[in-house]
Amino acid sequence: MSTETVFTIGRQFGSGGRKIGKTLAEKLGIPFYDKELIAISARDSGLSEELFHNADEKATSSIFYSLVMGNYPMASGALGVTEMPLNDQLFLIQSKTIKRLAGLGPCVIVGRCADYILREQANVLNIFIHAKLADRVKRATEVYEVAVGKAEDVCLKADKQRANFYNYYSDRKWGMCRTYDLSLDSGMLGIDGCVDVIVEFDKKATAHKGMPI
Repeated sequence: MSTETVFTIGRQFGSGGRKIGKTLAEKLGIPFYDKELIAISARDSGLSEELFHNADEKATSSIFYSLVMGNYPMASGALGVTEMPLNDQLFLIQSKTIKRLAGLGPCVIVGRCADYILREQANVLNIFIHAKLADRVKRATEVYEVAVGKAEDVCLKADKQRANFYNYYSDRKWGMCRTYDLSLDSGMLGIDGCVDVIVEFDKKATAHKGMPI
């Protein structure tokens, strides 16, 4: 099974987005990048992995910087890179890493605004994985071993953090259907079901390219 597509996966916490991405990559025989991006970005930049780990999918906390740059700081070149808050510098470094990896060939990239970062690349399929809160709470407790009484709060807080990160660094809205090419409910389809739909969607989308709508 072959593809020339770079798959980006946004996901609600507990929806199984990472597992879906990894299973998809294994099925297609292509590289998979999630936390791996931290180590690669650190190696590319010469900075410590701890810095990237601490900033992972977190927007800058600088209110003044947000006011100066507007809601979408990465869209402006008003300040030099070294004048940016650390999280923003790390975002730019990781963005370069994502572009480099996507330029090497088909792969799966989870989170980290990859769909926005690669918005000018033609062979990208942007996917969002979601599920009902009850399904996500169940997965959080069974797979991630989150305490039952805390699982719902963990899911909601993680979603808020991811939304803040995505909305801050892009001009799009996290989780909104028009932001993505394909949105799937993993609670209804399951992990393998989502993977099957993505593979079939990729085939049809690739075949349809260049054809009139």
